Amino acid sequence: MLFSKKTSAVGITLFNSAAKEKETFVPLCAGKVKMYTCGPTVYDYVHIGNLRSFVFSDIVRRTFEYALYDVRQVINITDFGHLVDDADNTEDKMVLALRREGREYTMEAMHDVATTYIKAFKNDLREMNVKAPHVMPRASEHVEGQIAYVQTLLDKGFAYGAPDGVYFNTEQFPRYGVLGGSASPEHSRIAARDGKKNTRDFALWKFSERLGWDAPWGKGFPGWHIECTAMSTRYLGKSFDIHTGGIDLKTTHHNNEIAQAESANNKPYARYWLHNEFIDVDNIKISKSLGNIITLTQLVDRGISPLAYRYWLLGGHYRQKMNFTWEAVGAAQTALHRAWRIFAELKTKKEDIDGNGTSGKKTKNNKKECASYMARFQNALYDDFNTPQAIAVLWELLKDESVATREKKEMILRMDEVLGVGFGSSASRIEKKKVSVVEALDIPEHIQRLASERDGARHAGDFPRADALRAEIEKHGYTIQDSPAGSVVNRP
Repeated sequence: MLFSKKTSAVGITLFNSAAKEKETFVPLCAGKVKMYTCGPTVYDYVHIGNLRSFVFSDIVRRTFEYALYDVRQVINITDFGHLVDDADNTEDKMVLALRREGREYTMEAMHDVATTYIKAFKNDLREMNVKAPHVMPRASEHVEGQIAYVQTLLDKGFAYGAPDGVYFNTEQFPRYGVLGGSASPEHSRIAARDGKKNTRDFALWKFSERLGWDAPWGKGFPGWHIECTAMSTRYLGKSFDIHTGGIDLKTTHHNNEIAQAESANNKPYARYWLHNEFIDVDNIKISKSLGNIITLTQLVDRGISPLAYRYWLLGGHYRQKMNFTWEAVGAAQTALHRAWRIFAELKTKKEDIDGNGTSGKKTKNNKKECASYMARFQNALYDDFNTPQAIAVLWELLKDESVATREKKEMILRMDEVLGVGFGSSASRIEKKKVSVVEALDIPEHIQRLASERDGARHAGDFPRADALRAEIEKHGYTIQDSPAGSVVNRP
């Protein structure tokens, strides 16, 4: 190994939604990080907007592992649904799934539907090269713990009974709304109803005569928020380091988690709250009602590989909203394939191995330059997970012909331990597809432009135009090969 795994474990800064500013990370336990990521409600396939949250949490985990922390990550699964828009008068998502799929309204059917989508979710994570969490608990398997939390909150006076369930009394928790948004009654998304003392109060338990679990206060289902509190503290302790999730969860779901946990346990809950922004599609919010939901399978069907989508996501800072277009993600895929080709074309020279082909001065300068690359890459990651800057350093390294090949390859693989965009397997993928390995700069600009236009035509479904552009490319003596992972132009 030319580069030791040893790296500085200090100086990692992150934007804490609770503090509303960047803070230097200080672990509860030296050398360890305990983190919780809000997982999906498995009533359908996750979409590309959902996936951003899990790619981001993966980058957080990989960065801390890069810094030699011992990380323990939990991602929960909500498998008996929750309220569609967190209002008390709407229908459970799992009930909607049962109706959509023509299933009976039973606990067994709900479990079966959830299991189907859990398998799909896990497969999406694998395809996106997201590391499996150490624990992925199902909410339905932890109801006993949720009942215990509700009972504790009732016993301590933080909860009360109502005709339709048990509610948390937000007036009893002065810090309610610490993450913002829900601090005022006017901002509450939970409507007033009979038996509720405050409009901001939220359900800990909802009664149901037909289905659910037995509890001392009546049969029914736990509230959405209590499940995360119960499962996070079950596997990470009553206080842990990091809680991640989408920006849509911050003001209601996460504020409610904090209120429940800290009221029950009289201890700080998560110390650092990290939230990733939304993804729009063609500048429109992703919504089932608008019909602009895109799943990972649909990406692949349109010729975009999951790793290309991951690469596109890392091209934007996690706290910035991103706008998905087929042209943008197609360009990201082209860039990633170009990077793979450059890496795969690197040939380690004999003098790189035995050191006889370079002078002592050059070797010394090369090591200094390598150290600079790794330092700048690390600094980008340690500055609130700045993946766009980290990728910029990676590209600078890829194009730097003054760096010895052996060192360059090792540094790229080291960087990819965090970025996870496939350099370790790119050579074998290219070889298996029998695509000639060329540096993109060897392809003339006008040919690259034609290929890009053709990709756009294919993504738009304009296949006559794509065929015409292929003919134009071949007229100049080049060939173009398509695959589910995209197209590659080969020089004559």
